Amino acid sequence: MHHGLPRQAPGSDASTRHLLSLCGPLPERPRVLDLGCGPGRSALLLAAEAGAGGAVVTAVDLHAPFLDELRTAAAAGGLAGRVRTVEADMGALTGEDFEDGSFDLVWAEGSAYVLGFDAALARWKRLLAPGGTLVLTECRWTVPEPSAGARAFWDPHYALRTTAGNLAAAQAAGYRVLAVHHLPDSDWAEYYGPLAERVRTRSGAGSPAMAAALAATREELDVRARHGHEYGYTGYVLRPVSAGDGDAWPARPETAADTAAVRAIDLAAFETPLEADLVDALRTDDAWLPGLSYVAEAPDGSVAAHALLTRCQVGGAPALALAPVAADPSLQRSGAGSSVVRALLAAARESGESLVLVLGHPEYYPRFGFVPASHFGIRAPFEVPDEAMMALVLDDSVPVPTGTIAYPAPFGV
Repeated sequence: MHHGLPRQAPGSDASTRHLLSLCGPLPERPRVLDLGCGPGRSALLLAAEAGAGGAVVTAVDLHAPFLDELRTAAAAGGLAGRVRTVEADMGALTGEDFEDGSFDLVWAEGSAYVLGFDAALARWKRLLAPGGTLVLTECRWTVPEPSAGARAFWDPHYALRTTAGNLAAAQAAGYRVLAVHHLPDSDWAEYYGPLAERVRTRSGAGSPAMAAALAATREELDVRARHGHEYGYTGYVLRPVSAGDGDAWPARPETAADTAAVRAIDLAAFETPLEADLVDALRTDDAWLPGLSYVAEAPDGSVAAHALLTRCQVGGAPALALAPVAADPSLQRSGAGSSVVRALLAAARESGESLVLVLGHPEYYPRFGFVPASHFGIRAPFEVPDEAMMALVLDDSVPVPTGTIAYPAPFGV
């Protein structure tokens, strides 16, 4: 059914490149392991583009015809010397080629579900070298309450979770979340377009196995057409906490001694003093939550970045507003801002909070798991582009409220 098709799961070259960009610096010629590689679309891109001079990729799959396709494509693209295929079970890799710490980057687009997300996190962790990164994509619910029709298809096949559930599982498995990327609907079209055409032109006559495969695929395509807004694919960029990567920007709750430095950062990061004044006003407001104002430290111990969560309401239910987020202008794009946001969100989750809202850049905040707040029926109290008002569910066991956001008085809205 799938032979000769370019992909075995939703994805695109653009998404592969974006996920690769979120990994941060890699060795000049990284050692990459592509698990469940299929015909090797990602393996070929990684071999050509990962690191300063391309990667050496070990591509693993149990289906020999896919590996044949990959070897042919690698030779045609001049990458035969950079791609090595291995026919093996990606859940039981043994031998000298798969010793602990053998790879700088472990990649799994659309294949973790074969083992289960949690099992994949556990089994593949040992393969990473110190500072190594795991990238995997996983299907997840995009709505808090999936319909009976969507569940009737998915529940017997695979237990989907929300992004919040997968992030919690990754952290519980000992990973630090570097970034999150929600794959666009066009990535589904790249997978389902060729597959739908294959189904249209195939007949199951005379082959019960082919007839069953065609029926199952038609059902899958139909469910996507009717319920596709309820689920989607997300890429997770993870690094084991124990991998020895050593966060260059350790983050912690601010102390009284940091107040002046925090104001200085906020003044330097923005064009006007409004954000710095907002923080000062929030310090004396009931919305202030002790322990949810975080700073990231530079190597010399000075404050490099600041992020703040304060209490807001959605439809009368408690939530958190993330604002402001600021980094020393000389350190922007260094990772200081991302470090302080990750640490602050983890602290909020650990303190029992369930929902965070942010008005910000739609290309920056999704890396932490934020999605448009409108997905949950949440709206800002003012006109704002839909993609800029975002929400992050920290605890999906708590119903997500709907309605208009009520900010604390110092916001002036």
